[in-house]
Amino acid sequence: KDVVTRYAVMTGRRVIRRAGWDCHGLPVEYEIDQKLGITHRDQVLEMGVDKYNETCRGIVTRYTKEWERTVTRLGRWVDFENDYKTMDPTFMESVWWVFKELFNKDLVYQGYKVMPFSTACGTPLSNFEAGLNYKDVSDPAVVVSFPVVGMEGVSFVAWTTTPWTLPSNIALCVHPTMEYIQILDKKADKRYILAKSRLGQLFPIMNNKKKWKPKMADELYAIEETFVGSDLVGKKYQPMFDYFVNDEDAGEYFRILSDTYVTDD
Repeated sequence: KDVVTRYAVMTGRRVIRRAGWDCHGLPVEYEIDQKLGITHRDQVLEMGVDKYNETCRGIVTRYTKEWERTVTRLGRWVDFENDYKTMDPTFMESVWWVFKELFNKDLVYQGYKVMPFSTACGTPLSNFEAGLNYKDVSDPAVVVSFPVVGMEGVSFVAWTTTPWTLPSNIALCVHPTMEYIQILDKKADKRYILAKSRLGQLFPIMNNKKKWKPKMADELYAIEETFVGSDLVGKKYQPMFDYFVNDEDAGEYFRILSDTYVTDD
């Protein structure tokens, strides 16, 4: 924002550098919602969209002088007296004009992209917006077993922190070089295939360093077979739900895939 334009000026070019204030996006709305105690869209409608917008506009220039003082101290060359705001109709019209020109030149296409989404605001979020309230949280994991086709009494074990995706599950993924084992769960009298490093997911006591003793493993399970992930690729399993079993491509569903993005943490 400064070095490139400064170089252009110093090499004889005329560069108009006006300070700009980004007024769009959820950060402003989020701050106003916190201030007014708004938690639902209906409260905005009850207040009146015009009044809500005016309240949002009122905080846009709250820190203008602080920014001007800081940026000037940093030595950045920028015109604060002739600034612009993205909420200005002239700015929005210029953006739409640019978009129209791109569209007319057939440079705009419709695509699809997975986006962060705010359930409270009912809108997609930019990466910047999604990071504003980023937190490290502990998500409870759901452990699910999928019976292996052709291996009587043996099931794959998978875990997920997004159980609402299970009805649409059509594949399981393993790491091609990670170590997997088939065990006999002695108490449940069932056989499972899972990553060796994830045994603690089935037997939580293994995660308690004070209580866990290696000799206790003999009471819990027996390792019957060892694999690497690539050995499991292609094996089929029975799905939890039958929503997609009659699909045209169902023959390719409900099988083991592999990829290096899989981790064991």
